[in-house]
Amino acid sequence: MHIINEDKHNKDLFIDHTRIINKIEKSIKIDNWKFILSLLPPGSILVGGYIRDIILERLSNHIDIDIVVPENSITIGKKISQNFNGRFILLDKEREVVRIIFKTISIDIASQISKSLTYDLISRDFSINSIAYSFEKNSLIDPLNGIKDIENGLLRTNSKENLLDDPLRILRCFRFVSELDFTLEKKLVAFIKKYNHKLSLVAKERINYELQRIIRGQKAKKSICLIKEFQIFNFIQSEVNLIKTELEKIDFDMLNQKEKKEFLPLFFLIQIFDEVSLKIFLFSKSEILNAKLLRKWLLILNKKNIVDLNENERFDLHQELEAILPCFIFYLPEKLQLEWLKRWRDKNDKLFHPTNLIKGSAIKNHLNIEEGPLFGKLIRYLSVEIAFDRLHNFDQTIYKAKQWIQQNAPKM
Repeated sequence: MHIINEDKHNKDLFIDHTRIINKIEKSIKIDNWKFILSLLPPGSILVGGYIRDIILERLSNHIDIDIVVPENSITIGKKISQNFNGRFILLDKEREVVRIIFKTISIDIASQISKSLTYDLISRDFSINSIAYSFEKNSLIDPLNGIKDIENGLLRTNSKENLLDDPLRILRCFRFVSELDFTLEKKLVAFIKKYNHKLSLVAKERINYELQRIIRGQKAKKSICLIKEFQIFNFIQSEVNLIKTELEKIDFDMLNQKEKKEFLPLFFLIQIFDEVSLKIFLFSKSEILNAKLLRKWLLILNKKNIVDLNENERFDLHQELEAILPCFIFYLPEKLQLEWLKRWRDKNDKLFHPTNLIKGSAIKNHLNIEEGPLFGKLIRYLSVEIAFDRLHNFDQTIYKAKQWIQQNAPKM
């Protein structure tokens, strides 16, 4: 077995490389894509994230594979898709990059861009993605010591050109921080700070994809803190327009795992974007609306203490934020956070779950009142009374409704 690496004489690394190669071979068999190899020409190599994730032991159920072939990647890709019933997509005609999609496997195939395989590898975005496996020689190629960087949790690039070749790689740094808990090398940080405005050249769809990954990573807080610190999106909006939050001091462990998965992505989004920027970067209507509602109430809290809100304001807050309240509680005084969360978890808490407190149709039929502004005001009045525990049954509700109508209906 041959190991190609600057540290090939180091016995410990040799053992580690052998272990990695064995894992690659085992994974190829288990995931049943060995059949594809029969159609690859001599000199084909496996590169990128697949090898990285094998080393980190974090392969997902859907396998993403990157293969570099000496030439004719489009022809090879079409042949594989036809022979094994895969969906063929031409990703980049100029660079000859294709994708073949199977049920649980996606394969990207690209032609080697230079005569030197080493040059191809050192031109990739980061050292951790510059590791290759030769199918033909059953060997690893690691010109930038990416394996060592993976072991050390270090994100490093070979040159600024590697980032500027595709400026999206600037944002991808923060995805690796979020998903892998990697540390950015000092030289890489300097590149990011100097060239982050180049992100303005990247398609909004691609930026959206990276951001969706960033806000859902295990270390999203760490990544978002860096994005804010480096002012990555100053080219699209000013930091002064954002709500100031000391993320480092927030303890998210009061949320359970399900709540973290559901609510923290939105919480992190509003740390770096206002609703205008969310629209620019093609986020969904619900994400934009929720961000707008959160910002509305955060701006109110900047002017008024939460305990000083009157009943109508509290009712409006819970009505508008009911579905996303865990995103909001971290802006409350610390002594209130857990209490609010416990009450929100109680689906029978009428104030924290004011949606559909009362069936308008039953009130309308019982009182013989028609739809209109008066009826809308009545329903709101009754809902507030129920939310603050002043009405407990239907008879009380009808009695109060009749009283309210007598006092508020237009006089004939």
